[in-house]
Amino acid sequence: MNNDLIKLMKNDRFAAFTGIELLEVEPGYAVAKIDISEKHLNGVDIIQGGVIFTLADFAFAAAANASGQITVAINANISYYQASNGKVLLAEAKEKSVSRKIVNYNVEVLNEHRDLIAQLSITGYKKNKK
Repeated sequence: MNNDLIKLMKNDRFAAFTGIELLEVEPGYAVAKIDISEKHLNGVDIIQGGVIFTLADFAFAAAANASGQITVAINANISYYQASNGKVLLAEAKEKSVSRKIVNYNVEVLNEHRDLIAQLSITGYKKNKK
């Protein structure tokens, strides 16, 4: 992982606050992890949907920015398939298409038992280099 990407991902204060860590990254691919604790649960004692979305979005950001060009999300659609009873969530982001300005990714969110918890389809926009 290059120094600019490390700095960019470490500068994501919300991801750090929630406890997300980057396990693997290369252009077009990334895996991120979060250890679930009480602070991640909602009022009915399941993982809050925003935690799952944030994890998936962070994995997308790492994969999409690994090429060195700043890429931001412009559209995202998440489907939640089941509540997780596990203690860990993993998000695996994979690039599906790329053009000069637009990228499309699928991100699967799994628990430690490899159960599919959610899937995010996300479109990103590659900003002009400054």
